[in-house]
Amino acid sequence: MKKKKIVSLLLVATMALSMVACGKKADDAGKSESGASNGSDTPLVIGWDAMSQKFSPFFAESHPDMYLDDKCVQIGLLGVDRAGQYILEGIDGYKAEYNGTEYTYYTPSNIKVNENEDGSVTYDIEIRDDLKFSDGEPVTIDDVIFSFYVVSDPTYDGPSTFASLPVKGMEEYRSGVSTLSTLIAEAGKDNTDFTNFTEEQQKAFWDAVETKGAEFTQSIVDYMVENAGVAEGDVTAAAAGWGFELPAGATTEDFFLAIGEQYGWNFASMDKEAASVTIADSFPADVVAMSTTGVETGESADHIEGIVKTGDYSMQITVEEFSAPAIEKLGTAIAPLHYYGDKSLYDYDNNKFGFPKNDLSIVREKTTKPLGAGPYKFVEYKNKVAYLEANENYFLGAPKIKYLQFKETQEADKIPGVLQGTIDLAEPSMSKAAAEQIAGENSNGELAGDVLTATLADNLGYGYIGMCAKNVKVGNDQGSEESKNLRKAIATVIAAYRDVVIDSYYGDAAEVIQYPISNSSWAAPQKSDPDYEIAFSKDVNGDPIYTDGMSDDEKYEAALNAALGYFEAAGYTVTDGKLTAAPAGAKLSYEAMIPGGGNGDHPAFGILTGAKESLAKIGFELVINDLSDSSVLWDALNAKTAEMWCAAWGATPDPDMYQVYHSKGGTTHYEVNEPELDALIEDARTSDDQSYRKAVYKECLDYIVDYAVEIPTYQRQNAVLYSSERVNIDSLVKDPTPFWIWMDDLATLEMK
Repeated sequence: MKKKKIVSLLLVATMALSMVACGKKADDAGKSESGASNGSDTPLVIGWDAMSQKFSPFFAESHPDMYLDDKCVQIGLLGVDRAGQYILEGIDGYKAEYNGTEYTYYTPSNIKVNENEDGSVTYDIEIRDDLKFSDGEPVTIDDVIFSFYVVSDPTYDGPSTFASLPVKGMEEYRSGVSTLSTLIAEAGKDNTDFTNFTEEQQKAFWDAVETKGAEFTQSIVDYMVENAGVAEGDVTAAAAGWGFELPAGATTEDFFLAIGEQYGWNFASMDKEAASVTIADSFPADVVAMSTTGVETGESADHIEGIVKTGDYSMQITVEEFSAPAIEKLGTAIAPLHYYGDKSLYDYDNNKFGFPKNDLSIVREKTTKPLGAGPYKFVEYKNKVAYLEANENYFLGAPKIKYLQFKETQEADKIPGVLQGTIDLAEPSMSKAAAEQIAGENSNGELAGDVLTATLADNLGYGYIGMCAKNVKVGNDQGSEESKNLRKAIATVIAAYRDVVIDSYYGDAAEVIQYPISNSSWAAPQKSDPDYEIAFSKDVNGDPIYTDGMSDDEKYEAALNAALGYFEAAGYTVTDGKLTAAPAGAKLSYEAMIPGGGNGDHPAFGILTGAKESLAKIGFELVINDLSDSSVLWDALNAKTAEMWCAAWGATPDPDMYQVYHSKGGTTHYEVNEPELDALIEDARTSDDQSYRKAVYKECLDYIVDYAVEIPTYQRQNAVLYSSERVNIDSLVKDPTPFWIWMDDLATLEMK
């Protein structure tokens, strides 16, 4: 559904990376000195966000599901160290220094990268020969090949983007195949040719579309009537507000057909447009399955030429051109063929890979009960608790805590839960108030003490305030200087309030950022860089707005004066220091949506409040829509009706900007759509020189700030809260970072 938070959009790339660990030499890695057989039987109870029970290495989507499966149950081919650098030689141990300490990291694989004269790149992959899944079955390269074929299948609709890589033969393997839902929809209701499907299937499909499909889109119309001022029954207007053009007099069925055509009749993707009714919950199961049932309608290769088995524990992948993000996409989980697939259907020499091509039903059947080679094995999910047990076969040694319980816990109950003993560990949202509460429980008045211990590390992401260029512009050109000046006028005033508000909300747990990128990224500009600038700190003539020694009030006044200059340059009429008329296509009032729960509980709420009061002095209205239901924001963003909003981005170790800022990326909320920016992003993707890429990304960041569609707001820290009374604090993860979290050293965590 569209109600999922934006921060989850980029999460899958991070979670595809393997859990790696520090410690013993490789030949001792499976021999923990104090594993589950003689470790603590006292369960570690973890306060966890609500789970969707999609604990699958292929189909998990939400943060709680993905982290539980990927960090606890599975292992992957690839890992990163504390600095976010990929570990390509992890079998015998990879050494890297961080914060003055040398750490050794182990992964299941070694990966050699070779760039060839014809421009192609080969990845030679070798895995350890002593790996076992938690049920005792050995891990071989066939499990890896099986995993790659699952995410490459033409009917795969999970979060992995491996199939988007230019792997040799990938296009030929995925071509000539269409889904059953697409074939029936394209044939139409009156079809009489049943070559690719039966008459019964056709009837079932159209019956569902006419009834349940109409209910799906009617719920969207109802939403637009209630929230966007659309007239009752005006499907065309409701669809337009949702981002779909329909002719006058269109019906709810017409609306559903338009959504189907946009998403290629993939029902899971279509559900992203849902308001209150979903296809998954309302359509008959056999019809839902049609969108993941493949039918070969033309020539289609029976294997992927660029995926080659070279031994029992080795393989090679060839991509036809270099792409910097490619190595990250290789970090698939090593899923057990014998569990998620069918070994009788695996015969590499005869191009059979563990399941019928175009049919992943046997893989999907195991979605709620995962199995892997990670440190823990999944037992069950019951009464909002996921139960896990130590894996005695884990290649780095059985965990020291035998039992884990992931207990669904509300945010407000996380700190009290650890304090009262209902949970032992949680990840509370850190704010100044939360820090004071934690410190107040300890006799030393610190975040780490005799009762509670909180560890902090930068979040792999950042908070921002965004603008949709299509909705905040002058005239019809969202990229004109006038349109940019309008957005810069608003952004300049908003940016002036960041320092005071973020410090008041977060204290030491966050800092204001100046570029739309996480400070944890290697590509982030540094304050010591000669061309580093404070965001929106220059006036329309390019002169500095602020001078040293200015008080906060003086800064606010200076920002407002600079905004007047931008408004005037945008074409607004300014009389006696106030705006009296807006140019064509622009307004004197814009709305900013913020998911503050209806009571201002958001780090950017104070920023908007200050800017609203300031802008009102010059005749401009900033309307703050404090949402009690955050789904309203996500719906508006996907419908491209939002003007301004407050949200956060998740990030990945490689700062690829394609998905968010490229005109063909999957998340174009800003509506920049500029060939110049697209070219810069593509250029950065095709180089393996990090220094060069950083310089190109700096150009991208400057371009985005100049376009004024994103006001960088804060880089916050993540907190992990432990009970000092029940958890052995000496066993906590050392030097946690955005790339190396407490779950990466979960196997060595101890209870008292």
